[in-house]
Amino acid sequence: MKRVLHFLKEETVLVISFLLAVVSMFFVAPSAAYLEYIDYRTISLLFCLMCVVAGLNGLGIFRRLAGLLLKRVKSVRTLCLTGVLLCYFSSMIITNDVALITFVPLTLITLKMSGGEKFIIPVVTLETIAANLGSMLTPIGNPQNVFLFSAFEMNLGQFLITILPYAALSLVLLVGGCFLLPKASVFLQPKSHEPESVAEKIGKKRFGIRTAIYAALLVVALLAVFRVFPYWIALIATVVLVLASDFRTLARVDYSLLFTFVFLFIFIGNLGNIEAIGSFLHDTVGGNEVVAGVLCSQIFSNVPAAVLLSNFTKDAFSLLVGVNLGGLGTLIASMASLISFRFVVREKVSAGKYLLVFTVLNVVMLLLNLALWLIIR
Repeated sequence: MKRVLHFLKEETVLVISFLLAVVSMFFVAPSAAYLEYIDYRTISLLFCLMCVVAGLNGLGIFRRLAGLLLKRVKSVRTLCLTGVLLCYFSSMIITNDVALITFVPLTLITLKMSGGEKFIIPVVTLETIAANLGSMLTPIGNPQNVFLFSAFEMNLGQFLITILPYAALSLVLLVGGCFLLPKASVFLQPKSHEPESVAEKIGKKRFGIRTAIYAALLVVALLAVFRVFPYWIALIATVVLVLASDFRTLARVDYSLLFTFVFLFIFIGNLGNIEAIGSFLHDTVGGNEVVAGVLCSQIFSNVPAAVLLSNFTKDAFSLLVGVNLGGLGTLIASMASLISFRFVVREKVSAGKYLLVFTVLNVVMLLLNLALWLIIR
């Protein structure tokens, strides 16, 4: 029973998407047409990107980079600024959830080692916002961008033009938030011994080969994202090379996210075949993509919101803005935010206080970005 409850808690979005798919089957009988609902290109590209990121993360490359940077930190303010910039820019490539999984624990360790536990809540909150907002600037920064960029065959130039104003404003606000923190000094206590690196465990030659393979696969995946060649070439190359170099990487892929997409595709496909509901959503969403994206994200989180609303609009770029800004707000608006929350709770920090600070800062950032949208739309 405990395992079931743990699974339900950890995979809430997966479970909900599965239940939605099952319920929709009572209205639209299962058939071979279900196979046409699924966007195999998006699923394949997500799998390829997750394999690459899991492989590089397994080699400890991101942690090593962050560790080198954090060693130069001298104050709480510079610690927060370093963490925010790491999460903001790295999330554009390694995705928002991986950025938080990698850098938030390092921030917590640094604060605890230097006696700065009282700054955990504001620093981690700003890092979480940075990962969610930095990831919106690239087609591969988060799952909803991968999906929308693929499903609507977006142009990269227009994608960047659409998102850049919000990303730029967010960066300015985040940096400003860091400077509101005190200049309290941070003195790291040297460890008695450093843990053995991945390179030492597997050998420098093998480490170099694996790094080169994952770097090459990243290039291949990016070329497939930008439609230089078919996605199935990237999929085959990824599976073959990962199996040949380090098959354990496949076990670190977030398959729950992939199945979440599959269930959502089925649910939305069935929803579109229910005439009354399809017509209502089409009339409601059309022309209100940004507002609909923001509001739906607060309830379902922005990845399911993107998949749900995509069937009922042709204005892909407005929807892109809506679901990315929609990652701000409630804790579940972006599922990546739950990663930081779990790390913070483990440190016996007040969950209520964290949620209060997190919500206030997120709402402020959301309102300021929406104000910018009202100005430039």
